[in-house]
Amino acid sequence: MSTTAITPVPFGRRLKRFMADRPLIPLIILLVILVVILQILRPGIVNERWIGNTIKFAIPLAILAGCQTMTMLTGGIDLSVGTVATMSAFIMATQVVNQDPAVAFLLAMMPAVLIGLVNGIGVGVFRVHPLIMTLGTSLIGTGCLQVYQRTVIASGAKIPDFLAWLGTGVTSGFPNALLLFVPLAALIVFTLARTGFGRLLYAVGDNERATRLSGVQYWQVITALYITSSVLAGITGLLYIGLIKAPSLSLAEPLVLPSVAAAVIGGTSIFGGRGGYTGTIIGALILTVLTTLLTILQMPEGARRILFGLIVLFVTAAYLRIVEER
Repeated sequence: MSTTAITPVPFGRRLKRFMADRPLIPLIILLVILVVILQILRPGIVNERWIGNTIKFAIPLAILAGCQTMTMLTGGIDLSVGTVATMSAFIMATQVVNQDPAVAFLLAMMPAVLIGLVNGIGVGVFRVHPLIMTLGTSLIGTGCLQVYQRTVIASGAKIPDFLAWLGTGVTSGFPNALLLFVPLAALIVFTLARTGFGRLLYAVGDNERATRLSGVQYWQVITALYITSSVLAGITGLLYIGLIKAPSLSLAEPLVLPSVAAAVIGGTSIFGGRGGYTGTIIGALILTVLTTLLTILQMPEGARRILFGLIVLFVTAAYLRIVEER
């Protein structure tokens, strides 16, 4: 009776497979390593106050990264989220001077819905590439905001008290922004994992042609997706201005590239069909801690952007290698 020898799997390959099957574990390990390095470089910095401030600044980035996660699941991207967030914040701060806060809120969210609708129709109906479409609407939105700024320059701006409370306030040691972020994050996770709309996003990204043949109205899914992304970006702008307390024409623009990086670091594939929001949240925390670390090292803004770009390239290359090995 002959026996077949079982070849043991090398430890390195087993470790790689373990990490690939449980992507959140290496992300958490990386986050812990960065915090430890930060504590070594600046002893005593990691305390309750630092954790609260880190969460405050990570939340707007995490919400924008949620926009990127959902659009990237379909093989797309949304480069207009920074402009949408800036427009909503600036309009809110200038309109609340003379309008009721509820009216100012509606006015602030109107450009978000409009830009999301235009993006959805452009990508879903006219089949414009998402990168080109969202870049174009971003530039148009920036121009419109500059024109709008001239009409309200005499009236000034004001940060509503409830936005300042939400952006910077702390209750029982926890940032007030969590009151918005926790239900919002839970809704995104639930939508992607448990609803038909979430399954359609994965299906479109995995095989658009098969999805069409199965009877799915592609343009409806894409239009709903980009409207949702823009509305989330508008909400982010309102939260962010409560945190920064200084309206400007480029308020949220610096968050666009990090939002893409956070989604990619969190395991969302830019090729569509793979990823999730839980990893994106951890990715946003990693980038926020990394930003603090780079600030301590006195690294200039340009170098930080280069680093974020390299992170996106490195993670994408690593993903392609894993796919090829499988």
